Amino acid sequence: MNYNQNKNGISQILLKVEYFLEVLLKVFLMALLSGMVFLIVYQVFCRYFLNSPSSVSEELLRYSNIWLGILGASLCFLKEKHLNLPIFIDHIGEGKAIFLESFITVVNVFVGGVILYGGVLGLNNAANTPILKINFGILQSVMIVSGSIITASQFIKIIRKGLLNKKAFLYLFFCSVFLLIFAYLFGLFKDSDSFEYLVFENLESSSFIILFFSFFFMLFIGVPIAVGLAISGILTLSLQMDFSDLLSMSGQTIFRSLDNFGFLALPFFILAGNIMNQGGIARKLIDFAMLLGRKIPGSLWQTNIVANMLFGSLSGSAIASATAIGGIISPMAKEKNYNMPFTTAVNASSSICGMLIPPTGVFIVYSLITGGEASIASLFLAGYVPGIILGLSVMIVAYRYAKKNGYEVSAERINLSESLAICWGAIPSLTLIIIVIGGIIGGVFTAIEASGIAVLYSLILSLFYRSLSWKKIFSILHDSVLSSSVILFLIACSSLMSWSMTFAYIPDVVADFLSGISENKYIILLFINITLLLVGVFMDMSPALLIFTPILYPIVTSLGVDPIHFGVIMVYNLSIGVVTPPVGTVLFVSCSISGEKITKVIKPLLPIFFFQFIGLLIVTYFPEISLFLPKFFGLM
Repeated sequence: MNYNQNKNGISQILLKVEYFLEVLLKVFLMALLSGMVFLIVYQVFCRYFLNSPSSVSEELLRYSNIWLGILGASLCFLKEKHLNLPIFIDHIGEGKAIFLESFITVVNVFVGGVILYGGVLGLNNAANTPILKINFGILQSVMIVSGSIITASQFIKIIRKGLLNKKAFLYLFFCSVFLLIFAYLFGLFKDSDSFEYLVFENLESSSFIILFFSFFFMLFIGVPIAVGLAISGILTLSLQMDFSDLLSMSGQTIFRSLDNFGFLALPFFILAGNIMNQGGIARKLIDFAMLLGRKIPGSLWQTNIVANMLFGSLSGSAIASATAIGGIISPMAKEKNYNMPFTTAVNASSSICGMLIPPTGVFIVYSLITGGEASIASLFLAGYVPGIILGLSVMIVAYRYAKKNGYEVSAERINLSESLAICWGAIPSLTLIIIVIGGIIGGVFTAIEASGIAVLYSLILSLFYRSLSWKKIFSILHDSVLSSSVILFLIACSSLMSWSMTFAYIPDVVADFLSGISENKYIILLFINITLLLVGVFMDMSPALLIFTPILYPIVTSLGVDPIHFGVIMVYNLSIGVVTPPVGTVLFVSCSISGEKITKVIKPLLPIFFFQFIGLLIVTYFPEISLFLPKFFGLM
């Protein structure tokens, strides 16, 4: 009885600690993101109105973004928001699931410890920032806070899931001991002659096997993808580095990897997309899309597709498009007796157009991975036509299905004045595209500054529509913090994998393998397309880009493929993946909105996928489709 009372008392205390930490982190990070918006707008104002760029705001923005990524990661651990694939763990018995949960907990604690250790070492850094003269040790202390919270969150998770029992503790102890023994035996193996023969003389192939076997093993059992990236990178680097040196450098690498001004565009475009999603903009675009598609059979499906393309180009988020547009179209489709599985398939497969039609965050990530060799402005322009092709693929299938099943055109009559009113209502929303893309191409502001302008404009527009309340604003900031933190932490952890790949010449290993298949550029591109389509089935867009771009980019550029063109190919491929089960997040969202089962939606998706694959081949083998706009505007 006393044991149970003590256990319950400890549980209550830890859950209260969790609540306090969660509220504290949310308030701080929402305030931080709000401050970042103010700083980026201030920077644009100083540059173009005062003709005096502010280096102070730039430095503050860089380090604020690092804090957002690292501290936000700890909040995501508390709320269990990090991306993972719980395919295996969701289909095994309770006892095995508890064992795997224990293993995942130990692995997460290890990564939290690496971050914490990196922060402690960073306190000894006596250097200061160039403008504000802030000590780097103070800046890196955020890793101590984040690492501590990540570690604490794992014990809190045990309490929350009701695993505070002897069996769970036994599993935790066993997993911890197993990993310690493994580390000890591996250290002994590194000092042996066998290591020299088996590993060091075949370093590239050994590193390749360890890197991808460990990563996909972690992925398979449900470890957060970011943690899997970090662990696989550390294991691979341990083949060549002393473990203590590796741990000290790993934490610093995670911090430094986010020190890139270009990454600022990610949280701002995410925030702008969330404001549009809840700011009443979707309704205006749907009215405009209905005007365009009403004379085509199955007009509601055509409206859905066009609206998703328009809204996706504003928000840059497939999930936001599927939610905002699908949430309005689905009830209308039910009322008009449209086939709901097909309606769901149309909504899901057309919502991904916004990943190609700019402005879109995935092109920013790709550009930064390539070291800026593929410029953001060029990528934005290159995505227009392929994005339209992606949407047209859905339109063709929807038109054929509507004709075959006798769906008629809309009987509703709209006079000229009503048409003009609808167009006038959509102009303020569509103007954002002109401001952002026109400003970047015209050199008025950079892509990062454009993201801040997008936030400001979408906020003003939503306030003008009177569709935002304080509650909605807090919700938007909260969702933006979580989404941004997930992606930034993925980028930070992927730096360890990228470091290990560079260290072990893994891109060269893959290049040799592909050249063994064929030296024909077009066959290799077909092989890459098929590989990326399969990767997209099991992996979300951001981690797939972070993992496979460093591997494939040097291979295709050596074959003469333009970096801009390859960026479009990668995004087109991986965007299809977010609609395919078992990891198709957009498909899950669309099904939850319409209330349809995934099994019923897969069949109508197949012909859409077929036409989208044909579109992919067209984009792949006719590079001018992607490149003529960047060339026309003199960006290439």
